[in-house]
Amino acid sequence: MTFLNFAQGETADMLCEAVREFAEREIAPRAVEIDSSNHFPAELWPKLGQLGLLGITVEEEYGGSGLGYLEHTIAMSEISRASGAMGLSYGAHSNLCVNQIRLNGSHEQKTRYLPKLCSGEHIGALAMSEVQAGSDVMGMQLKAELKGDHYLLNGSKMWITNGPDANVLVVYARTNPHGGSRGISAFLIEKTFPGFHTAQKLDKLGMRGSNTCELVFDNCRVPCENLLGKENHGAKVLMRGLNYERVVLAAGPLGIMKACMDIVLPYVHERKQFGKSIGEFEMMQAKLADMYTALMTSESWLYTVARACDRGDVTRKDAASVILYAAEKATWMAGEAIQCLGGNGYVNEYPVGRLWRDAKLYEIGAGTSEIRRMLIGRELFDETKQGNNHARI
Repeated sequence: MTFLNFAQGETADMLCEAVREFAEREIAPRAVEIDSSNHFPAELWPKLGQLGLLGITVEEEYGGSGLGYLEHTIAMSEISRASGAMGLSYGAHSNLCVNQIRLNGSHEQKTRYLPKLCSGEHIGALAMSEVQAGSDVMGMQLKAELKGDHYLLNGSKMWITNGPDANVLVVYARTNPHGGSRGISAFLIEKTFPGFHTAQKLDKLGMRGSNTCELVFDNCRVPCENLLGKENHGAKVLMRGLNYERVVLAAGPLGIMKACMDIVLPYVHERKQFGKSIGEFEMMQAKLADMYTALMTSESWLYTVARACDRGDVTRKDAASVILYAAEKATWMAGEAIQCLGGNGYVNEYPVGRLWRDAKLYEIGAGTSEIRRMLIGRELFDETKQGNNHARI
């Protein structure tokens, strides 16, 4: 189904059509198999690279498309509409890894790593979370010690999307054990570095086929030139890309919401009860109305914040609020889709159960809903303190 055309401009609209056609042709027919097999379809990656999607925000000199975050959210949405798992892996690659290198890498680092990441020859990932450092990011314990011309990394990371498949990873580690947020550094890790290996692949509830695993560092030798940014300035690297991460990832649940509508709307015409289509019943029409309204609200707010990213004036509360709203509405909408299909919604012959399982991750990963609410509330409170002349809603 085609929804309201937000008319984002010729480039964005053409991109949307191209990604949608590719996703419908190459990804959607494999979505069930990707989920059931829990297998990452790496052969699709170079095809995404040929479309210019893997380095969508990267400058052309490094092999990218030189587009903005608006276009990035559009691509993320359409890929996620076809397969939530592919959308998540795409976002982890194109934003969490590639865009972080674009924002923080030296010319030499960008020249070395970005072209193969943009083409799809290499797969990227970001590694921040640990078993004891999820929401408490600055509690990470992966240790990096400077040893002349290299660092030695010891410890582990957990829940790393694309971890089993990644050739290049942005990894955060502690370089000053007593420095708190000023004791974190970021590194570019290649999977071939001695002392680095992946551990067990995690058997997840949803987003199956978007591979996730533990990373292990056992005296992993990392050249000093692979320090991303300055030593002990990793928190700045993290924060510089965090708003963009939240906005781009918010397009994942948006795509899942569209997928729900793609399933429910034909179904309510086809399914007959009491001698007529179930879509003719007022209660079902009320559900459709609520679902459509949530979808349109999420899409409008997402594109508004994405354009703010491109202008350089996005705020933390806006970035957090767009993913908070989209993530929770996607889970809700997938639940409504199951209800609309009734008994059929509860069997795996229909994909709405997969959509619910996939959607739920966005309330947990990249900062939980609780963390997002805390951030938004704190920002609003601080901005509107008595005497704060800069407070603006």
